[in-house]
Amino acid sequence: MLAIAYVRYGGPDVTEVMEAPVPSPAADQVLIRVRAAGLNPVDAYQRAGALRAIAPQRLPLVGGNELSGVVEAVGERVESYRPGDAVIARTGKVKLGAFAQYAVVREDIVARAPHRVDLTVAAGLPLAGLTALQALDALELRAGERILITGGAGGVGLFAIRLATLRGAHVTTTASSAGEEFVRAAGAAAVIDYHTTSPSAVGETFDKVFDLVGGEELPRLFGVTRKGGLVLSIAGPVTADAIAGDLHGLRRVLVSAVLNVRTRGIRAAARRAGVSYRYLFMHPDGPQLQSLADLVDDGRLDIVIDSTYDFADFRAAFERLESRRAKGKVLLTMP
Repeated sequence: MLAIAYVRYGGPDVTEVMEAPVPSPAADQVLIRVRAAGLNPVDAYQRAGALRAIAPQRLPLVGGNELSGVVEAVGERVESYRPGDAVIARTGKVKLGAFAQYAVVREDIVARAPHRVDLTVAAGLPLAGLTALQALDALELRAGERILITGGAGGVGLFAIRLATLRGAHVTTTASSAGEEFVRAAGAAAVIDYHTTSPSAVGETFDKVFDLVGGEELPRLFGVTRKGGLVLSIAGPVTADAIAGDLHGLRRVLVSAVLNVRTRGIRAAARRAGVSYRYLFMHPDGPQLQSLADLVDDGRLDIVIDSTYDFADFRAAFERLESRRAKGKVLLTMP
């Protein structure tokens, strides 16, 4: 089969098309003929080796964190799926493998694809949708609360806005003028143009903050969060609690110590403002993903696609992703 692999850590030049054997499913796995894969910022981080201390991987590595496709075969203990089923999945966090014609995924992190949208489009749901859902759960967002979501026009942001409004929250987001129509359509009640205005200059305090941007603006978000509130980020410094379920033993102790040192400054800034700061690593979850697919089928959640690229144009797809101008998801179809 054809696959897109990282042959070493680095920039776009380390990504190559290679021939690889079709994997065989283990007893608890499903073999999927991949229709499409979604691209996400984490793909670029994994390619660069930024996460290798937390999720060490053996190179060359077939990349890709989310997919849609059709079940080709199942392991002997698989009960929920049969060949021919249309499915979606966020792949394993170390194994990856979505950028290939075939992939094996554990049964418990697979979900049935929503039938309301094309199977290619469905590839844009798993990672961004689960990230948004798990972030709102971690924030314990409730009806009537006011939440700020930074960078709302991207894949995670648009899902987070919609899911927050479904919970009855009032959503303010940051976006460019080009992204305003997308975040408004998702349900944002107020939009801050980040080119001209900082959230810290608006004069409003939010119950919860979900940060998708990071950078120099992140510490300023502490000042617009109510006392005792939480700023949760997927773009800022990684905190030690974020790796609790991914590492064990001595590696966990060592990595936690390093992360505690690296995040000492930002955690202290949060405490001075009377708030908490945490990083979120999403985790694959089949039942949660199925709940998102059901929302799509019910017409309550949209999968917004920025662009779709053929397999042969994967470099252009990565360029679009890394331009940070995408409004919604970037997809890559398999041959």
